[in-house]
Amino acid sequence: MNILHISAECFPIAKIGGLADVVGALPKYQKKLGTTSNVVMPYYDNKFTESNSFEKIYENYIALGHEYFHFKVLKLTSNQLGFDLFCIDVPDLLFKDYVYSNDDTARFLAFQIATLDWLLTFEEKPDIIHTHDHHTGLIPFMMSHSFKYETLKDIPTVLTIHNAQYQGWFSHEKTHLIPPFNFEKVGLLDWDSNINSLAAAIKCAWKVTTVSPSYMEELKLQANGLENLLNHESAKCIGILNGIDWTVWNTETDEKLIKNYTTSNVISGKTANKKWLCKEFKLDIKKPLFVFIGRLVGEKGADLFPKIFKEALAENTISILLLGSGHKETEEALTAIPKENFNTFIGYNEKLAHIIYAGADFLLMPSRVEPCGLNQMYSLRYGTVPVVNAIGGLKDTVIDIDKEDGFGIVHNGVTVEKVTKAITRATEYYSDEKAFNKNLKNIMKIDHSWNNSAQEYVNLYKSLKN
Repeated sequence: MNILHISAECFPIAKIGGLADVVGALPKYQKKLGTTSNVVMPYYDNKFTESNSFEKIYENYIALGHEYFHFKVLKLTSNQLGFDLFCIDVPDLLFKDYVYSNDDTARFLAFQIATLDWLLTFEEKPDIIHTHDHHTGLIPFMMSHSFKYETLKDIPTVLTIHNAQYQGWFSHEKTHLIPPFNFEKVGLLDWDSNINSLAAAIKCAWKVTTVSPSYMEELKLQANGLENLLNHESAKCIGILNGIDWTVWNTETDEKLIKNYTTSNVISGKTANKKWLCKEFKLDIKKPLFVFIGRLVGEKGADLFPKIFKEALAENTISILLLGSGHKETEEALTAIPKENFNTFIGYNEKLAHIIYAGADFLLMPSRVEPCGLNQMYSLRYGTVPVVNAIGGLKDTVIDIDKEDGFGIVHNGVTVEKVTKAITRATEYYSDEKAFNKNLKNIMKIDHSWNNSAQEYVNLYKSLKN
């Protein structure tokens, strides 16, 4: 079976969020199951494309309305990713030092059209086209209804929704940018009087998945305006929990760590990494270390962080370290907090993130929205206890310590009081050294690799071919 993933992001080429991690890992695990699974993405002007070699395998021109743009298909020459990577180079639109901007309609339309134009030249077509989020959401529609793609209409399409908050809206005035189609089908593009790329994909894809079962059910109640559509299309919708790449996230082999470790020496291993962090950020190694890694945005509960951290530090003998960036007001409020038992790294650093997962005692994820969440899976893999809100994929992956087989700290709802109480519960749990240390070994054994999820996707593909 030949699967082609089409995405705006893919780790390690271009990463803004969890979408990149999924697209960079899922094809590798699918190949282990005997499939041919490759990736198509835009060719950006970034460190990866600058430092790696690509060969041109195709070039042509695409029409975007009345304008024509030259494009090339470039293939990564090395096999370092574990799958073939193809990049669509539209120099006038895609070759930028950023992935997203305020108006990407023309950019991602060009990417999708160029991809489909290239697919028309294939002697052997893919068995499955797997699109990801709204940036590729018009592909199922164009394959089904644009006249030039008639030969592609029988290829099954799958859409995975990684985040339904962003839907790729644009005005009907730009309908002419889409390759000509039967205009009686224009309603498939529309949602709430706009062209809505994600809505079009939900309507036209053969199957729709979300990145966790709970997120699928939550979207039927709250999906930024798409609730009715998802309920209407529920028969073809399924939630499949994301996994993490155990070849990357492996405490025994992770070259980014200060000291590697396994379940047999988890205490000494984590202590060595914690010692480095505490020295680097002037924190007390004797105190339980709570960390946050991610975007400082409302979805993550970050607007409450200044108040939460001040109260938690006042009520508990703990240290807090934050790695992330986002809303400037939140960044400024956090950097203004006194540095006693608290510190921040505003920005992102992949090596530091790995050390933090290894050295921390608790990971904070008080998310208001979390379609799947990968950070809690990374923390479990590295023996760090997650403190999470019971939402989306967090609800599917973390069981509270007070429940049978529990191993994490779970709170219901995101308020300063509820998160602070969860931190206090975690601090009390930390004081029971024997139980806490035993739990670290257990959580490192929880299998959140892509093995099971990749098989679920392959089973889904096979059901579309029967």
